[in-house]
Amino acid sequence: MMETKECRQSAGRQRTSAIMFSRILLAIDDSASSEAAVSFVTAMARQSSAAVRVVHVNEYLVGGRGHTVETQAEAIQHLERAVNSLRAAGIPTQGSLYLASCFGVETRIANSAHDWSADVIVLGSRRRRRYSRLAGKGVRERVTGLTSLPVLTAPAPLRVASGRIPELRELLDAPVADFPSISILAGGSTSPWRPPYGRSPP
Repeated sequence: MMETKECRQSAGRQRTSAIMFSRILLAIDDSASSEAAVSFVTAMARQSSAAVRVVHVNEYLVGGRGHTVETQAEAIQHLERAVNSLRAAGIPTQGSLYLASCFGVETRIANSAHDWSADVIVLGSRRRRRYSRLAGKGVRERVTGLTSLPVLTAPAPLRVASGRIPELRELLDAPVADFPSISILAGGSTSPWRPPYGRSPP
């Protein structure tokens, strides 16, 4: 039985629609790679007319006595920058900022995705956490282990080398980054900050 051109086009449309997402959760960190991730998710959301929730987790420093990787103001600024960029592109977007220990980042991301009924999780960095040697796995692997949702990693930003090319023996492992809540709602309002696990604000 010969396959007609119309059948092939119909099958192609079905395959394309199968990979469309209507609710995308984007987890960003405090690195430059988050800008590339926002651009990546903007393209995804435009293609499928999806809504986006941006999640940023600010970590408590190990032994920091309640201090975090970023100040609350810095973390809010990172979150608002990502949310505003997506909204400027015409994409319905809300944001949430969480606080967590270095071992609770992945759980926060996965739970936020499930609570919001996301279709996919996009991580905003290829780099591994600086405490990955303790946990044994990178962020993507640990998030994947906590959810049945597809987990994508946005492309890393292009880095252009300059100056003298180092010799092989001079190369060291690049510093690794952490995925470091307040909520930015769809209407633009901001909900009160509540510390997790019943803790008082630092």
